[in-house]
Amino acid sequence: MERHEEIQRSIITSYRKKIWTKFIKGIKEFEMIQDGDKIAVCISGGKDSMLMAKCFQELKKHGKMNFDLVFLSMNPGYNEKNRKKIISNAELLNIPIIMFETNIFEAVEQIDNHPCYVCARMRRGYLYNKAQELGCNKIALGHHFDDVIETILMGMLYGAQMQTMMPKVKSTSHPGMQLIRPLYYVKEADIINWKQKHNLEFIQCACKITERDNMNKDGEEGSKREEIKKLIKKLRRVYDKVDINIFRSTQNVNLDTLISYRKNGETYHFLDDYNKK
Repeated sequence: MERHEEIQRSIITSYRKKIWTKFIKGIKEFEMIQDGDKIAVCISGGKDSMLMAKCFQELKKHGKMNFDLVFLSMNPGYNEKNRKKIISNAELLNIPIIMFETNIFEAVEQIDNHPCYVCARMRRGYLYNKAQELGCNKIALGHHFDDVIETILMGMLYGAQMQTMMPKVKSTSHPGMQLIRPLYYVKEADIINWKQKHNLEFIQCACKITERDNMNKDGEEGSKREEIKKLIKKLRRVYDKVDINIFRSTQNVNLDTLISYRKNGETYHFLDDYNKK
């Protein structure tokens, strides 16, 4: 058995419960794949997207769903070392990537306010465009369970709003396109274990702005998401299911106990109906 086959097989053997079952659960529960789909599996070069690609290859091998795959890798301006690392890892894992070039990093470097947000929007736009060009109707991103939990808490603590990262989203700027997140239920710790078991090395966030801004004057990480990661880690020590409960809270919203909420662009306040009851 070749190494890439061994790595892929471990997903349905050693990591069946922690990774494969949760991958399948997310796809089925949120109806992420339909017959005839052509999915652009977006490869950033990190551990999450590479694992997602292997999961999709395993799913395709089983032949129970009728869909096609394209493994799409965008180069937003990586240095040559990181670019070569992505290509070599794709070859090692037998992932036939299609890489295309952009100058996103160069463009974002000129932005002072919220460069990461702008970068993410630009990346997604380029990915949608290229995926459409290749005849795809969906793009798959490698966001995992921890990303979802962190997004919920970041919205509450830093954005003063209650929201979550959705498992699938219809594009408003690219008609007919959807975004899906098949690793929605997979925990980051299990992805790290899978990576370490096979001695795999992937690129981290290779953005020059992140490297520049990731350390504040005290030498501590300045990323808000990193702060949230640390907070969740502390909360888990107190109660190991705290992350599950944070997630489930988004599925058990009681509108009768909210002061206000937004739906379809309109805001509803509890006083709107208070005197009618």
